Amino acid sequence: MFENLKQAALDYHEFPSPGKISTNITKPTETQQDLALAYTPGVAEPVRAIAADPDAAYKYTSKGNLVAVISDGTAVLGLGNVGPLASKPVMEGKAVLFKRFANIDVFDIEVDAPSPEAFINTVAHISPTFGGINLEDIKAPQCFEIERSLIERLNIPVFHDDQHGTAVIVAAGLLNALELQGKKISEVSVVCLGAGAAGISSMRLLIALGLRKDHIYMVDRQGVIHTGRNDLNPYKFAFAIETEKHTLAAALKGSDVFIGVSGPNLMTADMLRTMAPKPIVFALSNPDPEIHPEIALAVRDDLILATGRSDFPNQVNNVLCFPYIFRGALDVRATTINQEMQIAAVHAIKDLAREPVPQSVLEVCHDTAKLEFGPQYIIPKPQDPRLIKVVPKAVARAAIKTNVARFGYPEHYEQ
Repeated sequence: MFENLKQAALDYHEFPSPGKISTNITKPTETQQDLALAYTPGVAEPVRAIAADPDAAYKYTSKGNLVAVISDGTAVLGLGNVGPLASKPVMEGKAVLFKRFANIDVFDIEVDAPSPEAFINTVAHISPTFGGINLEDIKAPQCFEIERSLIERLNIPVFHDDQHGTAVIVAAGLLNALELQGKKISEVSVVCLGAGAAGISSMRLLIALGLRKDHIYMVDRQGVIHTGRNDLNPYKFAFAIETEKHTLAAALKGSDVFIGVSGPNLMTADMLRTMAPKPIVFALSNPDPEIHPEIALAVRDDLILATGRSDFPNQVNNVLCFPYIFRGALDVRATTINQEMQIAAVHAIKDLAREPVPQSVLEVCHDTAKLEFGPQYIIPKPQDPRLIKVVPKAVARAAIKTNVARFGYPEHYEQ
């Protein structure tokens, strides 16, 4: 793609001006009268209106379409704890995706917090500015407590995308893959390699969709998470099972599904050979998956494979859901993004992959012959313009149905 990716990336971020986002003025400011309305004395009128009715902020300010993308820089991409300042290019990138795919404005905020409590308090104190909070690149297990505490304290959506965004796309793709392989979610055994934010949240969501908890082998650096271990935090312990299988290789024997959210080249060809007939492998470590697709497909011709990469079929990409989940939540002024809203997104994305692919999507994809529902296409492409039409609607309906919406179903959704 690029002869020198490193230099191309640095040049992209530096020129013609540093960074990837900016702010724009949305009202006229040409005349003295314009300025008198934008600031003093005219600005006093919306101030009075909001002081009398806080919901008026949605009418007179940008709050209703403004999301904060916030990180402490403790788990940035595959780079680890690089700190808040070094996380800023990623947070700006997230802002670009929100704007590009769902027309949502973003302030990226990088917090130098000495503790989870300090981070939580910082976010809570600045929350009146925003219509929603997207937490990003925060390490486990702190991320679970941070999200839970903020959800309890705030009356706007709080969403940790590394947890729930990954979970939604994994679930949508897996439901389609299971149908193609002729398997039921209530019957399959799943090996999840990686017990951090993405792995734990994905398993939680799959359980809500029908996966049996005792059919899950969760694996961390020390092996299978089982009841005989005494080194487990509460989030891992929730997935501990009684088993004699203590290694990844042992867990994979006879299993139906492998979901990797860990690191490169941790699954061998021999391990894959031992899986059940018609296996499903989601090797999501990026850029280098747990097993390379060429190796996997050479070993098993009955395999359905997904990765986190755009240069292979079935990319599990969070951009398929987080902009649209927030769009639906913001449009009905939801107070939270609950599991029902996430499940609604799962089914909307799952069903979209079964529809004929528009020509506009085919034109931007290289391998157009395979873009129809099947082993090579179980997840929509990020460029699919129908995502903005179907996912926010499903999320908004779920918010209304579960009584977390403060605003009715938008009229433009019916158009």
